[in-house]
Amino acid sequence: MSTRWYPIYQRGNPQLRVFLPNFWLKLVRPEHKQPPNVVQFECSMEMTRHDVKNYLEKIYKVPVVSVRTRIALGNTKRDLVLGYITKEEDAKLAYVTLPNTMKFEFPDIFPTEAKQKIEDDKKSLEEAKKNHKKFLDKNKDRPGTPGWFSI
Repeated sequence: MSTRWYPIYQRGNPQLRVFLPNFWLKLVRPEHKQPPNVVQFECSMEMTRHDVKNYLEKIYKVPVVSVRTRIALGNTKRDLVLGYITKEEDAKLAYVTLPNTMKFEFPDIFPTEAKQKIEDDKKSLEEAKKNHKKFLDKNKDRPGTPGWFSI
């Protein structure tokens, strides 16, 4: 198991030389319409805008013009029965502006063929539900079956 913290030196043991940074970026589909050269990321709370810029330029070789960050507060919910309040974690969002010559399009993860397959699966599921309902209705009033069978 690797850790993100650099291991403490222990004399005589071979040292683990894997170092993983504590920073991470996750590409997020924007909620609102944005210009084609703006990309939205969710990042770790410790990252600054300079860290985001260096991360993208050094690791992924993406030219970055500017970076804006904001903290999106997590939703709070009150439990209706017990009355306690829960809060989702906050998220830090980074809006990265690319040069005007570059345009970013969010990748199409599910092409049309996959969408067609999903629709076919939904149709077959509906058909299976209908057949099961028909089976239950047919056997509901059969003599000799226990009462729990008729749902």
